[in-house]
Amino acid sequence: MKVDRLVSIIMILLDKKRIGAQELADMFEVSLRTIYRDIDAINMAGIPVRGAPGVGGGFEIMEGYKIDKKVFSAADLSALLMGLASLSNMVRGDELVHALAKVKSFIPADRAKEIELKVNQICIDLSPWMGKSDIQPYLEKIKAAMQESKLLSFDYIAHHGNKTVRSVEPYQLVLKSSHWYLQGYCHARNDFRLFRLSRMSNLQMQDEIFTPRDYEKPFIGFAEILETMQTEIKIRIHKSVMDRVLDFCTYEHFSPDGDAYYIVSFPFIENEYYYNILMSFGDKCECLEPLHIREEMKRRVHDIAALYEN
Repeated sequence: MKVDRLVSIIMILLDKKRIGAQELADMFEVSLRTIYRDIDAINMAGIPVRGAPGVGGGFEIMEGYKIDKKVFSAADLSALLMGLASLSNMVRGDELVHALAKVKSFIPADRAKEIELKVNQICIDLSPWMGKSDIQPYLEKIKAAMQESKLLSFDYIAHHGNKTVRSVEPYQLVLKSSHWYLQGYCHARNDFRLFRLSRMSNLQMQDEIFTPRDYEKPFIGFAEILETMQTEIKIRIHKSVMDRVLDFCTYEHFSPDGDAYYIVSFPFIENEYYYNILMSFGDKCECLEPLHIREEMKRRVHDIAALYEN
């Protein structure tokens, strides 16, 4: 049960006179059963929410009720503040500022120092060490286009460096493995596509308004699909690149090979991305098996050497 969803439901109930269960379920993309469980949890926390049956019915907080600031624990408030603060560093907006202010209003004066200490124990910084300086304005422009249901147009560098012009209905911003993506319906492909923001340029919000379509989250089941595609290869690495290899697998995959080397069972998919990972380790990595991947690595090394010989 997500604390941030419970707090959001409480805020909505405080702000609105009444709201239906289905509207809440659609808003948070969960089932009706989950919403009913959330309402039960809110009631158990001491906030009296009642259901009004019939047409125009729904959930509402009993009239005249004033929320007790002690309903949230220090851990609850700390978690909410950490999440909102980390998100507001990347995606700015009045609603996030207001949400932060509302959550802070729940902090009793006698617990302020305790909660501040807990919040400062964990720092979540989603901004990259290096990268495009225009990612932030792109995030804000995409967010505005989603809120207003307006088309986006941009130039996009696809696979193998192909540059295309896209017109896209924006639906969702996705942060995955430190990279931002836009999920949208591409008019050029007549289908949903995932676009990496770092490959975009000349992003513009159009005046044309679109009617939203039904869509699924882009990474549902992705981990399972990726797992079926992966195989393990055997590589020999120098200890100087060990920290980088650990970004892709755990220490349990390492076996010492003398004082300065390790044999590693490395997760691998036969595509450009994974071959480029191996190439990035330079002469500190040797692919031992399977043989056909070792031969492909040899071919790529020869191609690079030939480039410099010419």
